[in-house]
Amino acid sequence: MPSLIWVDLTLAACGAALVYKLVTRTSATPPPPGPKRLPLLGNILDMPTEKEWIKFASWGELYGDICSVSVFGAQITILNSAQAAMELLDKKSNISSDRPLLGMGGELVGWKNTLVLAPYGERFRNYRRLAHGLFGSRSTMAGFEPLEEVETHRFLKRLLAQPDKLLDHIRKTAGAIILHISHGYQVKEGADPFVDLADEAMVQFSIATSPGFLVNLVPSLRHIPAWVPGAGFKTTAKAWAATLDQMVEQPYQWVKQQLAAGTAEKSLLRDLLDGKDLTETEEFDVKWIAASLYSGGADTTVAAINAFFKAMVLFPEVQAKAQQEIDSVVGTDRLPGFADKDSLPYTTALALEVLRWHTVAPTGMPHRLTEDHIHNGYMLPKGSLVMTNIWKISHDERLYPDPWAFKPERFMGKETSLDPRDLAFGFGRRICPGRVLADASVWISVVMTLAAFDISKHPDGPLPDMDQAPGLVSHTSAFQCSIKPRSEKALDLIQGDVKM
Repeated sequence: MPSLIWVDLTLAACGAALVYKLVTRTSATPPPPGPKRLPLLGNILDMPTEKEWIKFASWGELYGDICSVSVFGAQITILNSAQAAMELLDKKSNISSDRPLLGMGGELVGWKNTLVLAPYGERFRNYRRLAHGLFGSRSTMAGFEPLEEVETHRFLKRLLAQPDKLLDHIRKTAGAIILHISHGYQVKEGADPFVDLADEAMVQFSIATSPGFLVNLVPSLRHIPAWVPGAGFKTTAKAWAATLDQMVEQPYQWVKQQLAAGTAEKSLLRDLLDGKDLTETEEFDVKWIAASLYSGGADTTVAAINAFFKAMVLFPEVQAKAQQEIDSVVGTDRLPGFADKDSLPYTTALALEVLRWHTVAPTGMPHRLTEDHIHNGYMLPKGSLVMTNIWKISHDERLYPDPWAFKPERFMGKETSLDPRDLAFGFGRRICPGRVLADASVWISVVMTLAAFDISKHPDGPLPDMDQAPGLVSHTSAFQCSIKPRSEKALDLIQGDVKM
């Protein structure tokens, strides 16, 4: 588990020295500056075990927007500014779009088969093509807007019935939308086996891909025997691999059963499987791209929507202003929908501020360089990793004055701040293909919730803090809030019939 300290894991690394081959480089061009490196070990003792974005930000303050560390000879470049990230990952995406070989999350658990960790190549391009064709643009996404509205209305009903289970309701709604699109599956009220299984797998993914596992930074450690001190991660990986396999296989087999019975609803999988005689390789790609759609969007969307509720508790004046706008544009006789979006600029800006204020993926997913590159006078070697401190950039005073305040006005008017979607969904050829769907899910949740409910401090709990939990996908720290219908009219709208 990531709670193992780096010193303990270093002992395991030393025990695997015969397996690990250290590659040394000599170059007249220096690497980006960073903490002093020890012989052989590099900066292994400096690496954080959790909330690495905070340590990365402190290094940025000391060494500049581009800094670096080394772990057993492998260089990691850290980007602490939007300009640095866009110059290297957007403008030079031809050499910076590969993914690292993550020993724990990628290799041992198996997430390398999903879109997010797939190496840059033909399979990755095929995954992206399928995802983009499904909902990669506003025009293709429009076909799913009625589904988003229906499932969000159901979310309001669940919230009314059990306001103390906010996070559970957000997870179910996100799962309902994506599983409907990918598998044609209608989630069950109460506990749903597919949603619960996917949520479990996503929690494991967030931990398994973090730097807290040394094997992610030194992938050759995955070959060490399980009995070596510090190699308990191999037992954990075996259990997590089984969870991932179930997450992929169970919904896939369900769709095949529905196809055989002639009852399969329209979905990505139905379109890819119906009437097709797939090869083993084609079938592998089909079921993993379907799983990728869920795993790539469900937990991130959940984290963002949950952060919205916390922000409304902390900034009630923002909530009141958005509700006033909704009432003046939509009225109180119906719930708002996507057709109202262009007429609700403040509420739309509020949804953007959610993405900036709470950084769902604080360091994103590492990129891997496919060739040596000299960047701003620094040597970035082939095979080295590049990590972007999105948390630091999203709270950079140069881009967002008073960054800890929640100010939708940043994104209104002629001169607006950098759109947080340019940060939150990744960079270059690795930008999230489901970003349009995620953006729509956050927006419709924000606007329909504000139309129906008042969100405030829980009478029996403290005012929430603004902390974030560790993990590749970072949720807000736990909090309580009070969620009540705004009026009798709002109550009637929530309890009204759900219509597609």
